[in-house]
Amino acid sequence: MKHCNMITWVPGRLCGGLALLLAMSVCSGAVAEGALTLPEAVAIAQRNDPWLLGSEFRQQAMAADAVAAGSLPDPMMDLGLSNLPTDTFDFDQEAMTQFKVGVVQAFPRGDSRALGEQRLHVLSEQFPYQRDERRARLAVNVANTWLDAWRARESIRLIEADRQLFEQLVDVAESAYANAVGRTRQQDLVRAQLELTRLEDRLSVLYEQLETSRSRLGEWLRPGPEGAAPGSGEWVPGAYSAPPLADRLPDIPLRHPELYRDGSVASQAEIAALLGGHPALRSLDSQIDASAVDVELARQKYQPEWKVNASYGYRESGPTGQDRPDFFSVGLAFDLPLFTSRRQDQQLQSAIAGSEAMRTEKMLALRTMVAACETQYARLRRLEQRRQLYRARLLPQMREQAEASLSAYTRDDGDFAEVVRARIAELNARIEALGIDIQRLQTITQLNYFFADSSGAAPGESS
Repeated sequence: MKHCNMITWVPGRLCGGLALLLAMSVCSGAVAEGALTLPEAVAIAQRNDPWLLGSEFRQQAMAADAVAAGSLPDPMMDLGLSNLPTDTFDFDQEAMTQFKVGVVQAFPRGDSRALGEQRLHVLSEQFPYQRDERRARLAVNVANTWLDAWRARESIRLIEADRQLFEQLVDVAESAYANAVGRTRQQDLVRAQLELTRLEDRLSVLYEQLETSRSRLGEWLRPGPEGAAPGSGEWVPGAYSAPPLADRLPDIPLRHPELYRDGSVASQAEIAALLGGHPALRSLDSQIDASAVDVELARQKYQPEWKVNASYGYRESGPTGQDRPDFFSVGLAFDLPLFTSRRQDQQLQSAIAGSEAMRTEKMLALRTMVAACETQYARLRRLEQRRQLYRARLLPQMREQAEASLSAYTRDDGDFAEVVRARIAELNARIEALGIDIQRLQTITQLNYFFADSSGAAPGESS
């Protein structure tokens, strides 16, 4: 909420005009729009994200693979003619000639089937954690983009308000210079025009930032094709019109505020203990558990693989009509893993090393997250200090300086260039204070990501 501090000046055309301009600049405020809030943007992005749907399909595919991995291989059918004489090729000439029909069933080594099914089930447990991490990452990306757009829009509003001031400063300077009022010089007129041109350039840059941020929001907020079933055809982007942003910044509470009190940060051990439940680390836990099953699978390769076969042999009656009995055969085959030093031993060693490597991946990820968390806490501490400094001292001092320089100029005791410099300095301070507020919220959003849970909650509610 901006407060209007009206100042009474000495009567006169020049004094009254400048006083009116100063009052306009101090009283200018944002116009409420009442549109897209940050929590709404995050919720829409999480609802429209096709990656989440794809993750569910990948989990379903792995669950189906797990069922298949736990099943026996299909039996094999064996058909053939045995002992057919090559001189006449008569089926009934020789007593041993027969038509055989057999079935062969293989049994994998040891508990390979159960372990293979268990491995895929364990791996499938990572997908819900990956989706939780994706939702948390979406909240960060959308929040940063939304806040960048909001900062650009509010900076434009501040500059637009001061642009009116400088436009009228130019008019006042031209009038004073033409009428030789006070100490107005040609260089004062040029300086006012120059600052107005610079404001135009800053506005162009900010409009570019605003349009870019709003376009980037479209990546997350654009809906998919309505009524299109999965696999029905190529995805075509739906119509999207970037909505106006809400008028007020959200209030984003800091998760686990006990870690950050009075500007001091908790120990690394306390941070690491809370980070252990992060979805990204829980996903790595599933992969570590799966790698442990890989080790057990490698141990099963020391066990023999079995095959059971049964066949029925049909024989014709002899040339003289004597009856010949049919044959039934059954057999058992298995391999002998005797020479294991260059195969099974190496495969087991590879599985053990892979499992240990996955554990180091989690250690590295946790260490990286702890360091990043401490970095963001340090950044937040400095931003809080700067925010307090701007609110308590810098902005009021800038305003007083602008008022004092204008008051001195109206009494013909100051320099017009100093008036312009003071107004520019105040404008820059207000824009910088706005940027600090945005950076603070972005830092809190990033910190909240480190302590994400499975709720996929938005980074904050509108205040």
